Amino acid sequence: MGGFTEALQERVRNAREALKAALEAEDAYEVSLAQGELEDALRLARKHGIDVGAEEG
Repeated sequence: MGGFTEALQERVRNAREALKAALEAEDAYEVSLAQGELEDALRLARKHGIDVGAEEG
């Protein structure tokens, strides 16, 4: 697995964790930021055919 793939998978994991934490904290601003980051990371993964696993939660 290449470095780009690993980095993108890590980015998706981090974004999912940030979104989960923001939702638990009921912080609308952080939810918005985390959703944007996750959407961008998932878009990039799809564009490059990278499997980032099923979305949790």
